[in-house]
Amino acid sequence: MIEFKEVAKRYPNGYEALRHINLTIEQGEFVAIIGLSGAGKSTLIRTINRMHDITQGELTVDGTNVMSLHGKSLRKFRRKIGMIFQSFNLITRTTVIKNVLTAFVPDLPWWRAAFGIFTKDEKLKALEALDQMGILDKAFVRADQLSGGQQQRVALARTLAQNPQIILADEPVASLDPVTAKQVMDDFQRINRDMHITVLINIHHVELALQYATRVVGIRAGEIVYDGPASQVDQAVLDSIYQGKQEESA
Repeated sequence: MIEFKEVAKRYPNGYEALRHINLTIEQGEFVAIIGLSGAGKSTLIRTINRMHDITQGELTVDGTNVMSLHGKSLRKFRRKIGMIFQSFNLITRTTVIKNVLTAFVPDLPWWRAAFGIFTKDEKLKALEALDQMGILDKAFVRADQLSGGQQQRVALARTLAQNPQIILADEPVASLDPVTAKQVMDDFQRINRDMHITVLINIHHVELALQYATRVVGIRAGEIVYDGPASQVDQAVLDSIYQGKQEESA
């Protein structure tokens, strides 16, 4: 369970990206976070794995106060949280399987990490993750030879290899064409349904959010203005989320 209690985030320049965030997400939920650019969507999900530190309030994951974690304990905590980015974050000049194997690097002795030495079991887990994403046949292809949708599936396979409880996705389909975006959202839905992994997606495409998520959180100017079932999002709700314009700051 992820729980925000009166969480706020203020950047060094004084900009307050999040205000009075009170939010509870149960294990296994599929939640879409929607709002204007600069509303605080990315900031919200990036506080969960401490990519951004909160400046006020309390944030806990499975009862652990996230801000109390440092060093080794923080690294161990992050192992159960996968992160998917718009830009895929792959090493494009190497093979797909080597990209997936990087999921194990944080747990390796320094000498194995330095020389890229992986066990048979680790390689089998990487191949299994690729099979789960339907791209096992691309295992020994260079990542830069794949389409955008295939690259995002490699990123998902890398995340699955670390056996996460939570997947955070920051605009994962923003750079994909509509058909490919739907295919990747199908992947997220399947992972959530079949593996009972909590999925939190920050997404600009409202229609995809409503189609795939079971719950929608709407943010405006750093505050939650809607939190409820996707099926209950109507035009009045969308107007409350998207009214006004904001500078892109979060």
